[in-house]
Amino acid sequence: MTTTNPAESWRERALAVMPVGSSTNSKAPTLLPEEPEVIVRGLGCRVWDDRGREFIDFRNALGPVTLGYADAAVNAAITEQLADGVLFGHPHPLETIAAELFCDLVPGAEVARFLKTGGEALAAVIRIARARTGRDRVVQIGYNGWLNSVAAGARVLPGAHADAVPGVPTAVAALHHQVAWDDRNTLSALFREHGSDIAVVLVAADYPSLPDAAGFYAYLREITTQHGALLAFDEMVTGFRIAVGGVAERFGIAPDLAVFGKGIANGMPLAVYCGRREMFASLDRGEVVISSTYAGETLSLAAAVAVMTAYRDEDVVGRLHRTGRRLQAGVNEILSRRSIPARLTGLEVCPQFVAEDASVLPRLFRAAFAAGVSLYSVVYVNRAHTDADIDEALRRLDHAWGALP
Repeated sequence: MTTTNPAESWRERALAVMPVGSSTNSKAPTLLPEEPEVIVRGLGCRVWDDRGREFIDFRNALGPVTLGYADAAVNAAITEQLADGVLFGHPHPLETIAAELFCDLVPGAEVARFLKTGGEALAAVIRIARARTGRDRVVQIGYNGWLNSVAAGARVLPGAHADAVPGVPTAVAALHHQVAWDDRNTLSALFREHGSDIAVVLVAADYPSLPDAAGFYAYLREITTQHGALLAFDEMVTGFRIAVGGVAERFGIAPDLAVFGKGIANGMPLAVYCGRREMFASLDRGEVVISSTYAGETLSLAAAVAVMTAYRDEDVVGRLHRTGRRLQAGVNEILSRRSIPARLTGLEVCPQFVAEDASVLPRLFRAAFAAGVSLYSVVYVNRAHTDADIDEALRRLDHAWGALP
């Protein structure tokens, strides 16, 4: 058994046995000692680190926690199912129940299937699209997960690009085309050159641009239909947050295929790939195989049913928008009054910090951590945030940012 020096930090221990120090790159702390090395507990909208420090949290597990940490109804559903078992050699009824509820709630989702992560669900959509169209090329807009970031210039992390992706054969990369948000000239050129071989355009929202994104989504629907390609929406963040049905519902533009995940199970690992029934005919015929032992794991499905029931019976999305609006307006008022050259931009449920000088944001985040407020480049609220929580967070940020040199 490996032993470690108890005087070592969690960060040092992690780096000794784990590349990056976390299995999720975006979670690895970079602003120590103010930033937590690890989080050991969460309740509602607050989290605690191993030193007992409390933070009002706006990371929310990088988006999945929409109802709040340790939500009572979700915990009860998981606990009840745990007593009956986690995984079986045949489907559990929860698989059908969750799919039925999802299709009832999400406009345009005639059928749905489950996997565990967004990356593999997006890979499933790409395979379905290629089989459906008989074409090979894929156009990707935004970050579609590490598994699918294979094109030259791909967004290998939400905020990082690579001219060439190490580990990806050139022949594979050549079939994938990365296009910047709302770059209609490049898209038009791609379709002029490769229109008869483009299977799908897969698009993830650019968060700062979401308030004015309807026109671009309409353009994508038009150009894909014109050239016989499919349109797929990556709703991992936007689904169950900007609207239950994500950008498709918000803007009234129907994709052929879509992927959901982060908001559906309040932190339990679950992703959904869905769309029109005809898109999935090749799976029913056995021509395309997408299958995973853990896709029907029952604890995540039980959590998803509890979450989707809350969305069905309560105005969770409206609550997220109202709370997010209060936070976004308050943060921007502080930044403006303190003459700090940064803004929180985009829809209030998932706005993003932007600044011309990239060095500004780490300073803001470090000061926020020191004041007991956990921030991320994209800011997420959950249902458990109250007006009092938001006001307390704003007071802490105002004091912390006012002390910056």
